[in-house]
Amino acid sequence: MEWTVFKLIAWTETYFRKHGVDSPRLTAEILLGFSLGIRRLDLYLQHDRPLENQELTAFKALIKRRKNHEPLAYITGEKGFFESSFQVGPGVLIPRPDTETLVTTALDLLAREPVKSSTVLELGTGSGAIVVSLAKASPKNRFFAGDISGQALDIARQNAGREGGAKIDFFQGSWFDALQQRPFWDMILSNPPYIPTSDIRHLAPEIKDHEPMTALDGGNDGLDCIRDIIGCACHYLVPGGHLLLEMGFDQKRKVMAAAQSCTAYDGIEFIKDLADHDRVVHLKKKID
Repeated sequence: MEWTVFKLIAWTETYFRKHGVDSPRLTAEILLGFSLGIRRLDLYLQHDRPLENQELTAFKALIKRRKNHEPLAYITGEKGFFESSFQVGPGVLIPRPDTETLVTTALDLLAREPVKSSTVLELGTGSGAIVVSLAKASPKNRFFAGDISGQALDIARQNAGREGGAKIDFFQGSWFDALQQRPFWDMILSNPPYIPTSDIRHLAPEIKDHEPMTALDGGNDGLDCIRDIIGCACHYLVPGGHLLLEMGFDQKRKVMAAAQSCTAYDGIEFIKDLADHDRVVHLKKKID
């Protein structure tokens, strides 16, 4: 049988559907386009093109990886986020559309300072998708980003370089450990781990078996890191400075309690994502 592009997409879609792979047609197209080094559109412009044996062998290896629930983004090494495409790989959390709410909220707050250059710190930067998106969209500000993982920082630096050398100072450390405790930052933001430990075993195998557990596990109720950051950030923010944290859609009540337990903040706001879920908490440090 001669395997053309069209026949191979159709067969792979059926195979993925049988094995419970999400979006089987789209996944087949993305993987084949990636394997052949062409755009998805070109697959249909070349629908009757026969594949050579080495091309079939290479594509078969990709099919096996995806059937075994390796995330598509890890296979292709790319993930679209906000207005860019970012390099990702094992050891970094794959950026999600929900997290774009964190970016748009930060940009809205930064835009309210039309003249002043703000100092912005991201904690737990991972692939750098958040801070690079911010630096690209609002280059007048000064951006800094830290992560406990040297592997993640290598990827984040590469992503900054791919986006025209976005000016970001990266450093290694756990949360605030590498920083001097003083009120220096106008904005601190993070997408910390917030999944309860007991819930992780119920996640899709693409997540629980492949993505870094340190970026997922938020402790017994999912809020260990969120509480730590809320309690510490007030010592690093300037008066009137902003703290933005991504959170689980069902964690508003407990996050509210954690925020109210710290008297350094006088404003608590919850921002919804596009699915109308509470996704970001915004705390403002008291001025007095």
